[in-house]
Amino acid sequence: MSLESMMNALPLRIPAGADLRAVLAAVPATHGVEAAFVVQGIGSLCVAMIRCAGRPDLSELRGDLEILTLGGSLSPDGPHLHISVSDAAGRVTGGHMGPGCVVRTTAEVLVALLPGYRFSREDDPATGFKELRVALKPGAAPS
Repeated sequence: MSLESMMNALPLRIPAGADLRAVLAAVPATHGVEAAFVVQGIGSLCVAMIRCAGRPDLSELRGDLEILTLGGSLSPDGPHLHISVSDAAGRVTGGHMGPGCVVRTTAEVLVALLPGYRFSREDDPATGFKELRVALKPGAAPS
């Protein structure tokens, strides 16, 4: 299997009012893959739900927010996404992206679909979290 068949680029424009995380979480099923990566995203949000490092709860930010970075993995077990946003004063907040991030005007996201792979999230005793497990699908071998 060639590299070209191992990864397919999927550019997305996500409209105002959409829950950005929910749209991205649906990508694997919608496109018939079990593995994908969000390469990068830009755009704006009016609501951002972010869990900062080491904190158990999501923080809600409201207002005119610019998406500075967006990346992560997408699997049948759910997304693992990180985001950083800036507010109207230029203050930046970043961390794990939670449900309820509402697109303000648009979001432009590049997703890499990986049809030759299967991602899953499995308990890792070393970290105490469900961590990414990467597996080649049967018959798939990078060349």
